[in-house]
Amino acid sequence: MNKLYSLASKSSHLAIGLMSGTCTDGIDAALVRIENFGTDTKVRLIEFVTIPYEPSLRTLLLDLSKGNSYGSELVSKVNFLLGHLLAEACLKVCKKAGIDPSHIDFIGSHGHTIFHQPDPVLFFNRTVRSTLQIGEASVISEIMNCPVVSDFRVRDMAAGGQGAPLVPYTEYLLYGKKGKNIALQNIGGIGNITFLPADGDINNIIAFDTGPGNMIIDALADIYTNHRLTYDKEGRIAASGTVQEELLEYLLRDEYIYRKAPKTTGREHYGADFVKALLHHAENCHCSMADIIATATMFTAKSIEIGIKNNLPQMPDELIVGGGGSLNKTLMAFIKACLPMCKVITNEDLGLNSKAKEAIAFAVLANETIHGQCNNVPAATGAGHGVIMGKITL
Repeated sequence: MNKLYSLASKSSHLAIGLMSGTCTDGIDAALVRIENFGTDTKVRLIEFVTIPYEPSLRTLLLDLSKGNSYGSELVSKVNFLLGHLLAEACLKVCKKAGIDPSHIDFIGSHGHTIFHQPDPVLFFNRTVRSTLQIGEASVISEIMNCPVVSDFRVRDMAAGGQGAPLVPYTEYLLYGKKGKNIALQNIGGIGNITFLPADGDINNIIAFDTGPGNMIIDALADIYTNHRLTYDKEGRIAASGTVQEELLEYLLRDEYIYRKAPKTTGREHYGADFVKALLHHAENCHCSMADIIATATMFTAKSIEIGIKNNLPQMPDELIVGGGGSLNKTLMAFIKACLPMCKVITNEDLGLNSKAKEAIAFAVLANETIHGQCNNVPAATGAGHGVIMGKITL
């Protein structure tokens, strides 16, 4: 505990944030300088790397996320394997930055989600919510020789929340502007939005998963290219197709996008079964695969539009789009077309790095954990009260 107290006493830290998202394309590692905590937090990105998963491991992780494919032995092995890979990502970002790993004060690791069940179900006569992120923190800590904060979602869920979204607290600290209503739309595998009100009150933040981000598009691109591409680079495939209104109408029957916040979703809803049903319906529309990808891309844009109109008190002054989806030019054009009354920009327009945003967020969340600060947003997750998320491995 003396080590933790000494760490919290410092006003400035070198930290690494780690993220492996629902796209399952690899590990993001962001090396940052963090000063202070709470509303005084200041963050500077020093270096960022993405370490792709080898195809066979990516396939295994996708299979594991189905929740019913393998047993505990394999989950245990992959948990420790990911611990090593996460530590290797830390070493690589340090090397790229020219910083000795011994200078890292702490690491915040989201890990990789293989199961997330935010809605309560009856199980052995108890009402249970559950989530499971793997990527053993003890392995990271042993290799990097510093504290690791991990397993953020479970504390919020224990308090009655959905364990997501987690990023809104960091967006409140880093993006809030008094006098202007700001919304931040992250587009990873899943799309999620945070509304930061002009009054700056954390209790008035609204945040939720809007629906699919890149997940459906990625799966379709993989099929279309016979596994040569795992995503639609810059939206080029979608740009070569035409949005099919009948197919879009089918997609817009999806009940999730009309739910009221707080809400969260993931691969359990928009995974392989969803894509299979989409392709089956598309057979009746007689459209090309490029048309299907264009239509799925518009579906992501429409889900964002519907989420904003159904859940936010007003149209935001600015919508800042981040995540890999912000690099999809076709998707960005569709979002702008869906939201003509809103200024739609990217993190790059602000001089920031869209790809690094979520990894940075977990470094910031870890910093709050170490300082003993509540770092969830109950208004966004549905938790009964504020909690300190994250388990500390010393």
